[in-house]
Amino acid sequence: MFYRDERLALFIDGSNLYAAAKALGFDIDYKLLRSEFMRRGKMLRAFYYTALLENDEYSPIRPLVDWLHYNGFTMVTKPAKEFTDSMGRRKIKGNMDIELAVDAMELAPHVDHVVIFSGDGDFRPLIESLQRQGVRVSVVSTIRSQPPMIADELRRQCDNFIELDELRDVIGRPPREPREEPKAEMVEEES
Repeated sequence: MFYRDERLALFIDGSNLYAAAKALGFDIDYKLLRSEFMRRGKMLRAFYYTALLENDEYSPIRPLVDWLHYNGFTMVTKPAKEFTDSMGRRKIKGNMDIELAVDAMELAPHVDHVVIFSGDGDFRPLIESLQRQGVRVSVVSTIRSQPPMIADELRRQCDNFIELDELRDVIGRPPREPREEPKAEMVEEES
C-alpha cells in the first residue's frame, strides 16, 4: 500500500531485478518504472546498483547505465572482479549489497517508505533496521518463477511484497532480440 503524500526512495539491485524479469519473460522499461512510483508517492531518489566490467571494450549494460544516469536515476557502480574458478570457468564477482544497505540507512531519516527491488535474503536485517526507524518497506520480486526469486525470510520481513509479474503491464515491455551475453557467470560473494 502506498500513500500519495509519503516520501519514497527506490533501491534497485540491478542484476537481481534483471534476473527476475528475465525469468518471467519480459524486460523492464525504466522510464515507466520511474513514472509508476512517482505516481504512487513523492519520490526523492531512485538508486540503481550494478557492477561493471571495466576491461571490456563494450559492456552490454553500459547503454542502460548511461540512459538511467541521464534520466533521473542515481547510479551506484563499481568495477566487477573477474576470476577463473577451480574448473577453469571465467567468473565475475560484483556484489552491491553493502552499497545499497549503506545508502538506505543514510536516507532512512528523510523517507517514509523504501522500495527494494531484490529478492536477496541478505537484505532482511536491513529491512528490519529500517522498520525500527519507522520506515515502511516494500519489496519487489517474484514467487512465480521456478525457483522463486525471493527469499522467504525477506518476504516475511517486509511490510508489503509486490509481485513483479503483476507490474508487467505497467513497467514491462516484450524482451528484445536475444543479445550476446558475456561468457561468464555472475556469482554472489560468500557471506
